[in-house]
Amino acid sequence: MKSTIQAILLGACCALSLALPAHAAFNSAYTDIDLDQCLVLDADDFGASWACPGYKGYPMLVSEGDLRFSIRYGFNIDKEPRGQTLGPFNNLGPKLEWRLSNASGRWLPVATIVRYHTADPETGENKGQVLVVTQLAEGNSCHIAYIDALANENANDLAREAADKAGDFDCVNDEVETIGKFEAW
Repeated sequence: MKSTIQAILLGACCALSLALPAHAAFNSAYTDIDLDQCLVLDADDFGASWACPGYKGYPMLVSEGDLRFSIRYGFNIDKEPRGQTLGPFNNLGPKLEWRLSNASGRWLPVATIVRYHTADPETGENKGQVLVVTQLAEGNSCHIAYIDALANENANDLAREAADKAGDFDCVNDEVETIGKFEAW
């Protein structure tokens, strides 16, 4: 009798848990930024652009102009605002972290974290490292946070926390947040 009641209660709990909306969890996936593995779309003396594979085929457009890189994301890249970059001359780190959410019932990218190496304006030598957090939302993809990777011991954790808040940022009206100590430029 006791085991029958336990089985009924367990079954009821399982059914109830399936009926409740799932709480969003976050996870990370990593892809390489290897421009040699990307399709060159345009190149001249002033810059270049590449179509690169992202997380499970999520499109990325990497551009370089005036010694500064930018990345745009999504299936409607032409409808997204122009790519953003940082003020100092820069180049991209070799890895891209995709922040994934399962709020919809499957893991989908909601943000990315990319390490930009920034140059000293006087020498041109790499001086700083900035983690750039980009929100991925159709028609509203943009930088949402900057974290100085050298000035903050927990820079990666700070970047993930910022990325996990993606979705509420208004790219037109909100200002990019600088998180933690910042000495990158």
